[in-house]
Amino acid sequence: MAEIAQAIGGKPIEIWFADEARVGQKNTITRRWAKRGTRPAAPKDQRTASAYIFGAICPALGKGAGLIMPRCTTEAMALHLEEIAQVVAPGAHAVLLLDQAGWHTTKKLIVLANITLLPLPARSPELNPVENLWQFMRDKWLGNRVFKSYADILDHCCHAWNTLIDRPWRIISIGLRTWAHRF
Repeated sequence: MAEIAQAIGGKPIEIWFADEARVGQKNTITRRWAKRGTRPAAPKDQRTASAYIFGAICPALGKGAGLIMPRCTTEAMALHLEEIAQVVAPGAHAVLLLDQAGWHTTKKLIVLANITLLPLPARSPELNPVENLWQFMRDKWLGNRVFKSYADILDHCCHAWNTLIDRPWRIISIGLRTWAHRF
């Protein structure tokens, strides 16, 4: 982190986390309340239309940036970085922690001047609080449903993300990691 602080010339640093989540017609089944001894029915769909939520959060400040995209590609990630760059405070620099997916690590990805990518260790999703965010969103708004169409998937993803962004205290409570915000 010291190398990054020196490279950006003393600008304030915002710690961000990013990840992608697939949401679609083959959706996840989440926990449900039910009377003891019963097995409640849950909707299940075999169709395969899906979209991806590209989401990033800055837990210390309770803010986020997201896009709903049809696929995970370098181009989609570039658009996501542009979205994040717009939310970073003027004059600040974002350190974006993310996994090592191919579209995050490719040399073809154009990283904007106010963002530095910092890859997390391989096979360590527990270090990325956005994983917990996806579970929360599935539990509250996206799980246990059958989507009528692709447009319905997009509408639900947008509603879930926008509802989350309107609740900065939720981003803080789910996303804050002491090890990342100690300095």
